[in-house]
Amino acid sequence: MNMRFPRSILRARLEKFQSFLKEKNIDAAMIRTLSSFVYFTGIKWLRPALLIPAEGEPIAFIAKGEEEGFLERTWIENIVAYSEGGEVMASVSGTIRKSRYRVVGLEFGVERDAYILFYEFFKRLNRNVKVVDISDIIYQMRMFKDDYELNAIRKAGEIASGAMKKMLETLDIGISETDIAAEGYRFLYKHGCEEPKVYVDAGPYPRVHSEPLRDNYVKENTFVTIIIGADYNHYYANISRTVYIGKPDKKARDALECMDAVYNLAFEKTHADVKPITIMRELEEVYKKYGMARYHVRGYLHGVGLKIEETPITTIVPNHRTIMLKPRMVIALVHAPIMISGIGQIKREDTFIIEDDGSLDKVT
Repeated sequence: MNMRFPRSILRARLEKFQSFLKEKNIDAAMIRTLSSFVYFTGIKWLRPALLIPAEGEPIAFIAKGEEEGFLERTWIENIVAYSEGGEVMASVSGTIRKSRYRVVGLEFGVERDAYILFYEFFKRLNRNVKVVDISDIIYQMRMFKDDYELNAIRKAGEIASGAMKKMLETLDIGISETDIAAEGYRFLYKHGCEEPKVYVDAGPYPRVHSEPLRDNYVKENTFVTIIIGADYNHYYANISRTVYIGKPDKKARDALECMDAVYNLAFEKTHADVKPITIMRELEEVYKKYGMARYHVRGYLHGVGLKIEETPITTIVPNHRTIMLKPRMVIALVHAPIMISGIGQIKREDTFIIEDDGSLDKVT
């Protein structure tokens, strides 16, 4: 076998998940999101389809011809092979009917393969089955990392930091965002990443989600922001840096100083047994002090793990701002950028592990 995580760790995750299913009177769960499929199987495999009963062994649905390769890399032993997409749903539905499941959980997510089309198709084929959302169960489990996950994230952090250094060295007036990203991707893939994420935002007009553009170039007197998600054994570390090209004027200097002050205060105040909303209120005063209150995105941290951005996500989900931080959570801060039209985006972000003593361990 060519497995990246011990069978005992993956089985323990399964058994804990099954205990939650029983507690909530859910007969089985159908896993379709890729990150959760990886969490239980230990392997990334498209298209993900894993049926986990509340009692008994899980079943993976795999395309014909892929069986041996799949079994070589996972601890899952029960598989059903299919020839085309329609067979997946038919096989899943047949298994559910044969097992007489009445309540089945689905993860209501936004990842690839977790489409509303699948949800509607599933309901039509299983009219006597009650479908419930199991997202909270899965993310409660995934928020807290075991030693194997933390080691993978630390390795990802080393790679992310190396890629950032390489990319910053390429910056020059006239270079395109895609040229900058290409240097990063080359480094990341050569050092063990399999699905890295690279974003580049060359001013003057900032973009929060800055997929690199081939016709946007580095210009004088603007900011360039680089954001990297490096993965190792499917686990991510997140790092962001901003540089100013040229001699910054007062507004640019204020923005840079503000972001540094926000970052330092966030690092000082963030620890176990605190809620993000508490820190956010203090950070607001820093933004006001530097005249940046109207330019920044609200929220300041997000979780990191099998996705570059996962629960808690304080910039997107307001309810996540009241989640109590605990040891063995992995977070990225400061996630929220300052966005100033005319000069660009300013961001400083690193990945941290909340240690058992409640302190932060920087991994990028």
